[in-house]
Amino acid sequence: MVAHVRTVAFEGIDVTPIDAQVQMVSGLPSFTIVGLPDKAVGESKERVRSAIHALGLALPAKRIIINLAPADILKEGSHFDLPIAIGLLIIMGVLPQDELESYVTLGELSLDGGLLPVNGVLPAAIHALSEDRGLICPQGSGGEAAWSGLDTILAPSSLLALINHFKGTQVLSKPECEMVDDDTRYTDMREIRGQQTARRALEVAAAGGHNLLMVGPPGAGKSMLASCLPGILPMLDASEILEASMVASIAGKLEGGRLSKRRPFREPHHSSSMAAMVGGGRRALPGEISLAHHGVLFLDELPEFPRAVLESLRQPLESGRISVARAQAHVTYPARFQLIAAMNPCRCGYLDDVTRACNKAPRCAVDYQSKISGPLYDRFDMTIDVPEVPTLDMLGREAGEPSAAIGKRVADARTIQKARFNAMKLPYRINAELFGEALHEMVVLDGHGKKLLEEATEKLRLSMRGYTRVLRVARTIADLEQSEQVSKQHVGEALSYRQMQFGRMVDAA
Repeated sequence: MVAHVRTVAFEGIDVTPIDAQVQMVSGLPSFTIVGLPDKAVGESKERVRSAIHALGLALPAKRIIINLAPADILKEGSHFDLPIAIGLLIIMGVLPQDELESYVTLGELSLDGGLLPVNGVLPAAIHALSEDRGLICPQGSGGEAAWSGLDTILAPSSLLALINHFKGTQVLSKPECEMVDDDTRYTDMREIRGQQTARRALEVAAAGGHNLLMVGPPGAGKSMLASCLPGILPMLDASEILEASMVASIAGKLEGGRLSKRRPFREPHHSSSMAAMVGGGRRALPGEISLAHHGVLFLDELPEFPRAVLESLRQPLESGRISVARAQAHVTYPARFQLIAAMNPCRCGYLDDVTRACNKAPRCAVDYQSKISGPLYDRFDMTIDVPEVPTLDMLGREAGEPSAAIGKRVADARTIQKARFNAMKLPYRINAELFGEALHEMVVLDGHGKKLLEEATEKLRLSMRGYTRVLRVARTIADLEQSEQVSKQHVGEALSYRQMQFGRMVDAA
């Protein structure tokens, strides 16, 4: 007899169905797992043996063979423990084969028979829903699975509880969806004194999801401005929550299986490796850009990041996804993130202050800024100068507009965008995603605005990408003013956020 238990393997956030085949035959006692298992899967035989022993049962003195089919797909992770244990219990007559055929199963076993949470339960639950099956997972992952909308979810705390459920001596209740109790307090925009241009640029970037680069001396407030951004961004909608949470589930970043409405805000250190940023490693896990999906990736001290790491951002910034190709894995993760970056104008940071600038100025500015390639500069929709505000002048200023008021305008602008996209049946969410014919249909310039943009394109030698990004930003500025027409003033403001990256290095030289 061969017992069949349905489980899954993961390739990125994609799910591959796996048939765990369990067989006991006469021969010398052994326990063999085949089907390209990794070390964690290979070690599961010891966990399974101990868990079954904790039930008061003993494996028969036979040859046990576990085949994870298809055999040519690498099997990684500890979630194969429970399918293997269930298959053995079916062979031993403890669990019914016919009732378990309609379930997808995953979970890690402890030595005393308890079930421990595992990664990837949310994608597995969505896969089970698509196949019209139920799901068996650990109790600690049940809340995560419930968000899939699946009706039949069994989330036992132990192997014994699962056995009792199928024997009718215990009933497992359906787990409930839970949200993270988000009481995070972000820096309020009222704490930013001065920096009116930077405040306005941050609002525009938030409203349209535009990439923003801030350049200024140390202590000017660049990092503080970035820390305000999560407080003015709107909450994730239902589809965005699921997409972002699926990535977090694969990476094991969900807190107790609870989902959050807050947009991800990732701020990796500049010593981060390529694998940490774009994804990879032995198991090709998602990187920072995927963990920031539908959220913000903040890179402070931008030129201090390794050149190769920065260049690796170029493709996902355009496509919204990242393909990680390794010798043992080739997976694709979503990576639709908003890039916010900050940098000093030069290594010492005081390029424009003759009293504090180093003796290498202005040549040091050219060398320092050249660490950022032209193609990467071109992918920033907006680049602003954040000048230093004198301390005494800052103390004398009144508090600025609070994040709540700015967040309301940002939310209204995004509502306008969403309504426009829905009316035209376009698959976009924000203006930063607009492309091609749809962009030109939605950005109708008046005569003066069109003339200004044409003159600026020739003078600044804007690339096609740069031209497109100016249009996107102008559309967002008009949406903030709830104007359907994109005027000369909107185009002029959008161009002002683009001129700095063309003028800074020229002035420094």
